[in-house]
Amino acid sequence: MSPNAIPNATSDSAPHGTAPHGTVMPGPRALFRFFATAEMVTWALLILAMILKYTGTTEALMPAGGGAHGFVFLCYAVVSVGVWINQRWSVGRGAAAVLLAVVPFATLPFERSLAKRGEPDATWRLVDGRSPRPAGFWESLEAWVLRNVILAAILAVAAVAVVFSLLLLAGPPGEWFS
Repeated sequence: MSPNAIPNATSDSAPHGTAPHGTVMPGPRALFRFFATAEMVTWALLILAMILKYTGTTEALMPAGGGAHGFVFLCYAVVSVGVWINQRWSVGRGAAAVLLAVVPFATLPFERSLAKRGEPDATWRLVDGRSPRPAGFWESLEAWVLRNVILAAILAVAAVAVVFSLLLLAGPPGEWFS
């Protein structure tokens, strides 16, 4: 077996949206749906916090709402890129998946429109045997992630935490250039 090969599992070995054999990572469909929904929920929390702040009611929800939304936004972006690679989406579709997180509540309708077409796949292409060898840097990186899920998750959370912390230090986006 080559160093880039991932242990194979048959595509029917993983129920709808669950982790296939060979990885503990949830399937792309389940992961994308979870983070698309979480992104929408945290948008609602952020908007509620902003309404309460700008109506003079309270600013107490802003740190929690802004923080939760920012962290989930970054996680959704990472998951979207992983699903983009797995699905071999065009640049337009992949960029839409990532950029729609900027539009309030747009991630869930996008996810639902994909689901109607049977996307994303329930299993990871590089694990279930449909693509036994990664093609190029990004697929090789995804193959490594699928083989080393816990280490990759720790590194991804650390990277998101670093970016999140830098953004917190930078302050609200409206104050970046003033």
